[in-house]
Amino acid sequence: MINKQSLWFLTLFSLILVLSVYYITMPNELLLTNNNSYFNTQTTNGEVDDTQVTIEESELLVTMRVNLEEERSEKLETLRATLTSEETTSEEKNNAYEQIKYITNLKGQEESLENKIKKEFNLECFIEVDNNEVKVVAIKDSHDSKLANQIMKSIQNEFPNKVYITVKFEK
Repeated sequence: MINKQSLWFLTLFSLILVLSVYYITMPNELLLTNNNSYFNTQTTNGEVDDTQVTIEESELLVTMRVNLEEERSEKLETLRATLTSEETTSEEKNNAYEQIKYITNLKGQEESLENKIKKEFNLECFIEVDNNEVKVVAIKDSHDSKLANQIMKSIQNEFPNKVYITVKFEK
């Protein structure tokens, strides 16, 4: 039987490990502490000129990201509760930890794929990876099957096994 001190150590160590994985896979933009929405520049007469900088992103993409993030946050919350619960078995805790690790890896993978599509094709997009299925929603006025095929090939190159990829263009 594991004594209470060892159990507390194992629980705290697991929590620290999960948080470290979370912060490592977190996008760098969220870690910045300064607010980059304004630039303060000096004019020639010494006055401060506040220029607002806005980055436009489709409301559809923002909505899709928020919905996916909320869904995953709820799932992560229940998994973390499983990890910290005293009633759960070690096997259940291991499964919860593996699922947390899987979800954080998905977030990083989706972000890297979005960056790749943005760099290669200059398209704003939303990507959701789920097992062997990848859903891509790109912002473009018209559907271009040749571009969709290129996006699919580019994404498939990132996976060692064959995945099912769908590309949808939205305005």
